[in-house]
Amino acid sequence: MKSDLSYDQLLTELADLVIASGQNTPIVLIDGRAGSGKSTFAEKLQNLLFREGDSLPRIIHMDDLYPGWDGLAQGAEYLQRAILTPLLRNGSASWQEYNWEAAKRDSWREFSGGTPLIIEGCGALNNYTATVALTSVWLDAEESVRKSRWLERDGDIFTEYFDMWSAQELDFIAREKSTELASFLLNTTVT
Repeated sequence: MKSDLSYDQLLTELADLVIASGQNTPIVLIDGRAGSGKSTFAEKLQNLLFREGDSLPRIIHMDDLYPGWDGLAQGAEYLQRAILTPLLRNGSASWQEYNWEAAKRDSWREFSGGTPLIIEGCGALNNYTATVALTSVWLDAEESVRKSRWLERDGDIFTEYFDMWSAQELDFIAREKSTELASFLLNTTVT
């Protein structure tokens, strides 16, 4: 695991790695605990790759796959079953995003490859996904910073879920050894 790169250096390293891979659909996993900066990092990588390549890389947000606040493990399983397995087997995948307000899956999404695929969110990096991805990143930040970012992003609306979500993260990370699977480690406490 490489951990001596700055934020911008890691973005450049990942973009270079994706472009040099020659793969039709290189998969990049961005994982870390809530509030570690995964979505922001994924968007910056997407924009950098788009400037360097022909088409906009696709981002799949794990938040769109979890079936509710107690669904981290189920979201990771859905990623494997509904997206990655069909994509790798058939070259395309169709899945339903989870509608948090309606508490059910509804909107269908499709992806047929041909451009980099960035998967970001808690549970993106696990024993299965590590075997099919080109590379992976674990973002880390101090808990006080992560919680502050959580509140800044979502306000007090979801405060009651922070501890429950944190417990799921810890269970998932312990079971999957996600941090050990990562190709790169980046501390985002100060970016």
